[in-house]
Amino acid sequence: MPAFPASLPPLDDLTLTLLNVSLTGVILFRPVMAGAGSHDIVDLAYEFLNPAARRMLQLPQQPAETFLTLYPNAIGAGIFDFYRNTYNSGEPGRYDVNYQHDGLDNFFHLSAQRSGELLVVSFTDTADQNRTAAEQSLRESQAREQAARATAERERNLLNALLTQAPVAMGVLQGDEHVVVAVNEQMSAIWGYSASELLGQPLLEAVPELQGQGFTELMAEVARTGVPFVGTEVAAQLRQNGRLDTHYFNFVYQPLYDADGALLGVLDLAVDVTAQVLSRHEAQNLNEELAATNEELHAANEEFLQNNAELFLAQQELRLLNEELEARVQDRTTDARRAYATAERHRARLERLFMQAPAAICILNGPDLVYELVNPGYQQLFPGRQLQGKPILEALPEIAGHEVHRTFRQVYETGYTHTEQGLLIPIARPEDGQLEDRYFNYIQQPRFNEQGHIDGVLVFAFEVTQQVEASQAREASAQQLRLITDALPVLISYLDADEVYRFTNKAYEAWFEIPAESLLGRPVREVLGEAAYQAVKGYIDRALAGERLDFEARMPYREGFIRYIHTSYIPDLRGGKVQGFYALVTDVTEQVEARQQVDAVNEQLRSRNTDLAALNQQLTRTNIDLDNFIYTASHDLKAPITNIEGLLHVLQSMLTTSTAAPEVGPVLGMMYESVARFKRTIHHLADVTKLQKEHTQPTTEVALAPVLRDVQLDLAPLLSETGARLTIDVEACPSVRFSVKNLRSVLFNLLSNALKYRRPDRLPEIRVACHPDGDYTVLTVQDNGLGLAPEQLPELFTMFRRLHSHVEGTGLGLYMVKRSVENAGGRVSVTSEPGVGSVFSVYFRRS
Repeated sequence: MPAFPASLPPLDDLTLTLLNVSLTGVILFRPVMAGAGSHDIVDLAYEFLNPAARRMLQLPQQPAETFLTLYPNAIGAGIFDFYRNTYNSGEPGRYDVNYQHDGLDNFFHLSAQRSGELLVVSFTDTADQNRTAAEQSLRESQAREQAARATAERERNLLNALLTQAPVAMGVLQGDEHVVVAVNEQMSAIWGYSASELLGQPLLEAVPELQGQGFTELMAEVARTGVPFVGTEVAAQLRQNGRLDTHYFNFVYQPLYDADGALLGVLDLAVDVTAQVLSRHEAQNLNEELAATNEELHAANEEFLQNNAELFLAQQELRLLNEELEARVQDRTTDARRAYATAERHRARLERLFMQAPAAICILNGPDLVYELVNPGYQQLFPGRQLQGKPILEALPEIAGHEVHRTFRQVYETGYTHTEQGLLIPIARPEDGQLEDRYFNYIQQPRFNEQGHIDGVLVFAFEVTQQVEASQAREASAQQLRLITDALPVLISYLDADEVYRFTNKAYEAWFEIPAESLLGRPVREVLGEAAYQAVKGYIDRALAGERLDFEARMPYREGFIRYIHTSYIPDLRGGKVQGFYALVTDVTEQVEARQQVDAVNEQLRSRNTDLAALNQQLTRTNIDLDNFIYTASHDLKAPITNIEGLLHVLQSMLTTSTAAPEVGPVLGMMYESVARFKRTIHHLADVTKLQKEHTQPTTEVALAPVLRDVQLDLAPLLSETGARLTIDVEACPSVRFSVKNLRSVLFNLLSNALKYRRPDRLPEIRVACHPDGDYTVLTVQDNGLGLAPEQLPELFTMFRRLHSHVEGTGLGLYMVKRSVENAGGRVSVTSEPGVGSVFSVYFRRS
């Protein structure tokens, strides 16, 4: 027997024995206070655990660690608060908890009460009993729930990785005040505040510049309706780098839900498109200026050609005048001066147009393409460079081998005009000579002399670097959005007003087993199949009518591939007209099938419970009918057998010794013996009926020794007659939990059978002993009697079955022993060997 700690108040032997044999776990805690003089309990120290508690918790008698050190999750489960409140109140308390933490997976019934400076805790653990089918089903359901939670945790980690590593700005906001609960670096940069300044703060308090701009109202609407909001190139006034300025964003407000469908918050996913918007605005302005310039240039070209024609005519006139010079000197001089003045005016006009043109214009002369004329616009493209009078490769050596120089040579050699749009030409910077990428639109046009031969190249050019970079930025932004949508675990698409796919993300490939881009341009009816299309046709019509909606549907896409989906349709409204709609499809097949399985299991359980209830009622009625029959039969037979016994007495008195035949006496004796057996059988039938009715006979702790002494006194004549030696050793378990009346009957039947079924060639030796065995106290009765063959043992406890006929009996004794023990939750077993003897073992439950 384990020693009780010396630091605790001493216990009497009975109480210590009770603690040691109890099947209920018992713990003695000493509160750990916050400090000297404090009444605030911050932990509990173990003072003592009884054997049942040590077995259930796998702990020593007095663990060195404290309660919260071993079970930190007890705070969240409410167990520590229950212990602390029970100790402080001084009143007994009870608490039931399913604890699946810190290496335990048990359902505990806890009971606690303060005793002096200690807290006494008694508890039981359902894991000690065999679980019912319903509880096993619940355990399996909990296992599935834990697996689902693990899956959710993996998805949460994936979402956190997406939040922190995504190449776009992301944030999560919760509640009516839109408290910032998650934000990545890109979103912090957009809002102009650090993550530490944003997290845990309402959005309008953390970023006051957003007041009155309507963004929180949009979030509230998304949270209320569950319909995502998509904004394109929306302007926002934000303070970045200490300056309040207008920025433009593409963004999505997406509601987030937990596994039960409860709203977790709103996901804000944004991309800063300010540069693209401003570049587009600038490009639009430049395009407008370019169009105007082109018109002016066209007009200038017309005027230039007209001036050339006029100049040519003037030259013709000069030749005519020179031929007439000798004849008409005075007239020729006058006309020449007039013609020269006109030509000079035209030349000055042409030079003014050339120098003031908004386009970059130059004329390259000869096979070396020497800069003959360079207007200011062209010179501005190459600041700090000396161009005039230099060959192009000397002035711009970096273009050697480039496409632009090749086309210059081609135009000069073939006479065909060449045009380029957005050509990349690396140009050296004047300050350090480093090449930088610059983009140009230009026209290279051949120039012909009076003989019609090519003598140079005329160039009209515009630099479009900013427009090209803006276009590239837009393409990069589109690529980023593509990467994000491809990474999300949902199907995202856009369908136009004709129900044709214009965008699909990569998730479509796993469902339809073809590349996502091959879906573009195909009607949704063709892609989904007729059956699946009809399942969502009504929702598509509503979306194209301008309605935002969420729905769930069963989608039979193809044979062997059926999915349950949760879908959101978001109409694309532009200029008051629906251009199409965005579709976000989430696979909820596993959740739906799990719910269906749970419903099916619940229905099976309900059906089985109904069948069991009906069967129990039928068995109860049958048992009652049997009990009533046995009781009635035993009661009704008592009177006739009593009459027969009385008649025998009368007959015996009538038959005197003188008149009766010699054989009458033995016959009467046999009749008396038969009547006695009949009476005993009726008495035992009555006992069986009573035993059936006493199924729930209350049990108490019964001392073995006094009951054994009473039985020994009752059997004293038989013990003396047989010369039997009876040995009793019950010190290992001085008491058992059983009915007093039934315990006496069990002991009497077992001991009397050991005496009755003795071997005639040796004196009976009977030993009564007991020992604890787990949840049972085992009482054994061992004899050296006749013994039984193995094939006889299955029939030993059958009602009215007798295996030895040479001894008087009814065959009910062992049946009643087995039935009364089993009624109390125990069992009876026997081992036997013919000629050696038998050992009967009775297992009494401890609680």
